[in-house]
Amino acid sequence: MDWLTTVDHKKIGIMYLLAGGFFFLIGGLEAILIRLQLMFPQSDVVSAQFYNELITMHGTTMIFLAAMPIIFGFMNAIIPLQIGARDVAYPFVNALGFWTFFFGGLLLNISFIAGTVPDAGWTMYAPLSGTTYTEHHGTDYYVIGLQISGIGTLIGGINFLVTIINMRAPGMTFMRMPMFTWASFITSALILFAFPALTVGLAALMFDRIFSGNFFNPSAGGNVVLWEHIFWIFGHPEVYILILPAFGIISEVVSTFSRKRLFGYSSMVFATVLIGFLGFMVWAHHMFTTGLGAIANALFSIATMLIAVPTGIKIFNWLFTMWGGSIRFTVANMFAVGFVPTFVMGGVTGVMLAVAPADYQYHDTYFVVAHFHYVIVGGLVMGIFAGMHYWWPKMFGRMLSEKLGIWTFWMFYIGFHLTFFVQHFLGLLGMPRRIWQYLDGMGLNNLNFISTIGALMMGVGTIMFLINVVITMRKPKNLSNDPWEDGRTLEWTIPSPAPEYNFAQTPLVRGYDAWWHEKMEGNTKMTPVEPIGPIHMPSPSILPFFMAVGLFIAGFGFMYSKPADWGTTGLIIGAAGLLITFGCMALRSWFDDHGFHIEEEEILKDQGVKA
Repeated sequence: MDWLTTVDHKKIGIMYLLAGGFFFLIGGLEAILIRLQLMFPQSDVVSAQFYNELITMHGTTMIFLAAMPIIFGFMNAIIPLQIGARDVAYPFVNALGFWTFFFGGLLLNISFIAGTVPDAGWTMYAPLSGTTYTEHHGTDYYVIGLQISGIGTLIGGINFLVTIINMRAPGMTFMRMPMFTWASFITSALILFAFPALTVGLAALMFDRIFSGNFFNPSAGGNVVLWEHIFWIFGHPEVYILILPAFGIISEVVSTFSRKRLFGYSSMVFATVLIGFLGFMVWAHHMFTTGLGAIANALFSIATMLIAVPTGIKIFNWLFTMWGGSIRFTVANMFAVGFVPTFVMGGVTGVMLAVAPADYQYHDTYFVVAHFHYVIVGGLVMGIFAGMHYWWPKMFGRMLSEKLGIWTFWMFYIGFHLTFFVQHFLGLLGMPRRIWQYLDGMGLNNLNFISTIGALMMGVGTIMFLINVVITMRKPKNLSNDPWEDGRTLEWTIPSPAPEYNFAQTPLVRGYDAWWHEKMEGNTKMTPVEPIGPIHMPSPSILPFFMAVGLFIAGFGFMYSKPADWGTTGLIIGAAGLLITFGCMALRSWFDDHGFHIEEEEILKDQGVKA
């Protein structure tokens, strides 16, 4: 009950990590099945229909239900600690964001049990996603599941924007914020502007499917290219929503384990802002083959190449941070250092794809698959592993095994490059994406075999990480505030794991890398700006859980409300779900919840001082 009702940002962060990790394993299992099917020519490990379902669900699950929530987990657990805040701006909304994401993801995956799985590709291109080609409910699960899940992401993004703007500790100016906080700030702004586009697109597709609208139906005057525009106006900023927090994690880890201030901090901040800004100007590079014309292609081509400039600035700044530093190769730092060349390779193939005439050849081949995975797995997932090893002691008060972590790194890293490096060449040889089988004697056999072996190695690496987590959970919680001894930011000034109220006294920030600044002046703790006194905390609430359950029931009911399905029964179920959600909203509005106070004696006891 404590976990179902919590509004504590640290617990919500852990729940995001658990849920994201769960969906990551599901998405990984789907990926392994895809690779096993392609291990040998004309193989029959899975049927053609199930293969379509796998590639649709693998992409959707990994991006919306695994990568996003794990990033949100880090943002929840770390940002308030880095800016010296006691919680996020809206703790209740934070809990609601988690539960709507979780039940939206659950609804999407229930499609496997219902026997009608989304199968039109993770991009759901019209007219494939229309009722003409997919009469079953698979696409409806996608549309409604992602709409519910997207509510959680959108309100989470708004919450973090308000938190970072309003709740920084005294002295924490914008240009003193840690790089991870900056990256999360820009990410939250991208979420605010990008996700409404997806919501509008999904709503239009829902009207097409459930109420016979004609937004994307060409035979009734609709436009299929309109869906591509709407999807990619969201879809390209989404790539930066995923990768910018990973950039922030790498900045923190590289700086900490080089025992040096991040090189070119101001240029890193402006590069992050510029990436966020340019990210909205490049969506049509996914559409070079739709026939937009030479002028549109040229503009989007140039804009795409421009984005390489701020990204290049970041790469050089990380290298210069390490240059002359006293580098410690902890597991977190190994993932961070491994990230740099891998992401550069992904970036280089991205610039190749930005050349519109060349893109005509690369488009819809395995070259694009290789590029995308180098950026997202080689970039984002490496960043996630770096962040896991780096902040694990702060979140759980226990240190992950470094020895097992090194094995995890090499198994995953070598497996990753084996899997995706060869896919560039498969693409250049002409192997199309999304195909279920390929013929023998086309020169594709060996590379596909190598790719599958690499994927299995990545699977083993992930299992090693899980074993590490299980072993670590048996250790006692006995770590110091700053277990790495080289911590630079405010989260390393409080106990591991952090108490419910985070900071007994709000700290005074006197420079960038606030904790390192104090250590260099010989101080053993931060200077407080207030005496110890009672701390006001928000009350736990079960309402966010039930609001999300209500949306889940409503989505399920309306999906089956056509006369051919359950008809009126479906409408009644849908209405009942909405009633639960609106009822909870009414309860929240009518009854004031003033929270509670943690008293001075308890805080002093936590600090090891006799009251």
